[in-house]
Amino acid sequence: MKDGVKMDNYLKQIYDSKIIAIVRGIEKEKGLKVVEALAEGGIRCVEVTFNTNNAVEIIKDIKKEFGNEILIGAGTVLDVENAKRAIDAGAKFVLSPSLHEDVIKYCKQNNVISVPGAFTATEVVMADKWGADIVKIFPAGALGIQYIKMLRGPLDDVKLMPVGGIGLDNIKEFLECGSIAVGVGGSLVNKKFIENNQYDKLKELAQEYTKTVESIEI
Repeated sequence: MKDGVKMDNYLKQIYDSKIIAIVRGIEKEKGLKVVEALAEGGIRCVEVTFNTNNAVEIIKDIKKEFGNEILIGAGTVLDVENAKRAIDAGAKFVLSPSLHEDVIKYCKQNNVISVPGAFTATEVVMADKWGADIVKIFPAGALGIQYIKMLRGPLDDVKLMPVGGIGLDNIKEFLECGSIAVGVGGSLVNKKFIENNQYDKLKELAQEYTKTVESIEI
């Protein structure tokens, strides 16, 4: 399969699932159990943040265990060095909380989905100009749904993904206002459930999210 076709398939997986589960700060030994519970709950896209200990090893483990069932990505990537480490480990998309032209271009050169973070309209335009596939709006919870709507006015051709402060109480609104997907962290990847090995509860929570998304008519 050609690289361009693969990229299109990876993007489609994000567009179709509409949720990227953000895995941050977990123990390496629990990585596969966490992702298994999320997958059983219907989650198909998982981001492991690079401020997690052993992030590279966790990404490798997930890629080896789940193959194409889970689209695995790396988050909190702030430089090309870590982008390379993530891609070498098997990450198919790379996210940042901020805007880094060199990271975007490195991802494009290596046929990996680039999702830089932006806050202002200027940053969104720059990210798009530099080749970002999706622009992460962060922190979305602090900015609010109205902010996303206002950005969508003049920038309706840019694919936006709100991240930060997304939960069951507002995920529908963020998606209904034109976002192509959302990133969901602690409200989905519940640390207490993980600490207590309550993977059944994690699965049930993931099911709540996927059912909520499936109910949206866009």
